[in-house]
Amino acid sequence: MSTNPMRDEHLSIGYPQPVLVRQDSTAPHLLSDAPRTSVLMELTDRVGVLHDVLRYFWKHDVNVSRIESRPVQDGPMGKKSFDFFVDFHGQRGDDNIEELLLSLKPITDKLLILDEKEVHWFPRHISELDLIADRTLDAGTDLESDHPGFNDKAYRERRARLTQAAKMHRWDKAIARIDYTPEEIATWGAVWDRMESLWDCYACKEYMHSLQLMKTHCGYQRDNIPQQQDISEFLKDRTNFQMRPVAGLLSSRDFLNGLAFRVFFSTQYIRHHSKPLYTPEPDICHELLGHAPMFADHDFADFSQEIGLASLGASDEDVQKLAHCYWHSVEFGLCREDGKNKAYGAGLLSSFGELEYACGHNQDQKPEIKPWDPEVAAHQDFPITSYQPVYFLADSLQDAKQRMRKFCEDLPRPFFALHNAQTDTVHIDRPVRRTKGAPDSVI
Repeated sequence: MSTNPMRDEHLSIGYPQPVLVRQDSTAPHLLSDAPRTSVLMELTDRVGVLHDVLRYFWKHDVNVSRIESRPVQDGPMGKKSFDFFVDFHGQRGDDNIEELLLSLKPITDKLLILDEKEVHWFPRHISELDLIADRTLDAGTDLESDHPGFNDKAYRERRARLTQAAKMHRWDKAIARIDYTPEEIATWGAVWDRMESLWDCYACKEYMHSLQLMKTHCGYQRDNIPQQQDISEFLKDRTNFQMRPVAGLLSSRDFLNGLAFRVFFSTQYIRHHSKPLYTPEPDICHELLGHAPMFADHDFADFSQEIGLASLGASDEDVQKLAHCYWHSVEFGLCREDGKNKAYGAGLLSSFGELEYACGHNQDQKPEIKPWDPEVAAHQDFPITSYQPVYFLADSLQDAKQRMRKFCEDLPRPFFALHNAQTDTVHIDRPVRRTKGAPDSVI
């Protein structure tokens, strides 16, 4: 944000609601990790007071990265005051910062220098996804006793090898190619055959368009399991999304943090061949047939990244809200298309039974369908092992994205985050300390 007072003349202290002023996302100084200082200024309302304050930033050549105003209770004689939270580049000890603070003291009612905010650890560069990729809640080899492959020694050994391959992956390396067995390909084919006609009936047009492209460019066929590296290269060309192998389920925070970098953590193992149409956990049929094609759509890719960026440094409560929104959209979302309900959620697009249940017309007991409202979805509980009793219906993927963006903007986020696609770095607009829940390797 420029601090030239002529350009900031439109800012007024008289706003009745909190006002947030942020830098233009293309401003080069936003893409800097230079030290920042945060201050709280209380100003009595009068004509031109904000102009008078901001001119000192311009005078001392200090770049402001954020201004947020909040009304203060009326003081004596009914005078109105406002608190201004200001973040700017530079730190105590810098000559221009010390001169700025000295200049501000006489013209403010109160001037406090704020400590850096302590937040949950989050990755700042895509390379730091390596630090969370192994923080699995359960590994691909940790099978429950009721898993179809629990007593199959060969199946468990195969999953152990795939799990180890995922653990060896690093952010700057190509995804290792997997030589899938005839048995695994047959399992994939059984799922494909059962889903293909249902996609034609119930999948959204964005999914169908992407699936056709991926048949051409990624080897999507009933008798071939596509390689994640090929999918990743295709997605990066289309929407700058990419796949990343993971050994098992991650926490909601770690998984959503990856989406901020347009990275989707994906398993590499497949369900047991004895029950090809059932899986108690996400597998490559779910990841590659359900999720991957949707990431080739720009609106959906942007929608997913919005959730990811909002999760960075967020409170546990807000991460849970975002995870609920993710579940009711990216996993089980519906959109309206030509007067019909169509699926865009991966949990539907990879499950023949639930896809018919959610979108079909002849079932005896229909699920409840609510309009897509992230505020409602954030508090809507859901089952994991049975069909959803409630689905959320958006007017379109564009509508889903816009509503999610508004919801994320209204969350009490500890900072504003911007992903720089050229450097794969997340830049934030105020100083914070990433201390809570930091990976062991950075403690």
